Amino acid sequence: MKTIRLFILWCALVALLPIKANGPLGPVICGDEQTDRYLPLLKGKRVALFCNQTARVGCQLLPDLLVAHHIKVACVLSPEHGFRGNADAGERVESGVDAATGIPIRSLYGGNDTVPLNRYLRDRADLLVVDIQDVGLRFYTYYITMLKLMNICAAERLPVIVLDRPNPNGFYVDGPILDMKHRSGVGALPIPVVHGMTLGELARMINGEGWLERKLRCRLTVIPCRNYTHSTRWQLPVAPSPNLPTMKAVYLYPSMCYFEGTVMSVGRGTDKPFLLYGHPKMKGGNCIFTPRSRSGAKCPPLLGLECHGVDLSTKADSAICSRGLDLSYLIDAYRRMDIGDRFFTPFFEKLIGVDYVRRMIEEDKDADEIKAMWKDDVEQFKRQRQPYLLYKP
Repeated sequence: MKTIRLFILWCALVALLPIKANGPLGPVICGDEQTDRYLPLLKGKRVALFCNQTARVGCQLLPDLLVAHHIKVACVLSPEHGFRGNADAGERVESGVDAATGIPIRSLYGGNDTVPLNRYLRDRADLLVVDIQDVGLRFYTYYITMLKLMNICAAERLPVIVLDRPNPNGFYVDGPILDMKHRSGVGALPIPVVHGMTLGELARMINGEGWLERKLRCRLTVIPCRNYTHSTRWQLPVAPSPNLPTMKAVYLYPSMCYFEGTVMSVGRGTDKPFLLYGHPKMKGGNCIFTPRSRSGAKCPPLLGLECHGVDLSTKADSAICSRGLDLSYLIDAYRRMDIGDRFFTPFFEKLIGVDYVRRMIEEDKDADEIKAMWKDDVEQFKRQRQPYLLYKP
């Protein structure tokens, strides 16, 4: 009885959340909400799910919904931050079993499994379903995990079905295209930092551009969103990861993540992650904060040290979005710190994806001068991605 009451309370709380977004024809309907379009494709199949806490239809997680429709869910494949979305960035997450359904959960981020993933999927599943909320950035790891799974599915001839979701940063394209010599776990494809595509569109581009290993192609099906365009401002109903708890953080993330490749704190371990930047030795600023150990940031940079910094939490969303990828915050911190190249770590190039940005900052160039350097990259990519788009601008 207690479980039923908790479930009813949760549904009531979900009902009170703000409306996710309206498109030109009405409320946006995600791919996973269109059960009539994909349940027939799953009947009688052993289904592997790549999902986390964002794969929610109303107040029901997708694995629970599928089980309720008598679909055989063979396993859940969980990404960075784990199936529940509360692990630290890059934290090792062990595999296990979902207590509610008994479905095996295979962690793709440091699990202790001995069976190789390709054999695990080949033996367990007939197809893969992808349903996860991305934020549309080259260094956000969910698309990289999808890419790895597409490689396996192409080799094992397993179909892939993407239940598409809007991109909250899908209204623009910005940043340099990745120089593939900087390819890493935070950058896997030759795309700009802000690619402006949904995961369904990106999966189509991965297939079409021959970006899978050995130029293989997946048997890919995308269930598109309804009433969505790339100008729709999608309000996330569930936080995609523990340090992106608000839309303001999601909008600032394309500009603030580079601090992770410096000596600075970007607010991990506070109640304003990606809304702050600071350091104990930074001059000036408008706030003081101290990173603490907390859920989703157990050992944040500059743990326990009082930082002088800048708080962007009162900045209007419209002002943030109008600037797009904005290096002015990073440049401000670099100048305030006044320590030259010691400001950066080697991780910086993995995040920004090219060599020239660090050099130009050290040459005292401003944000607009640097942004002009990747203008051609943006235009080239917009032309390249055009055949794969599912939604109007």
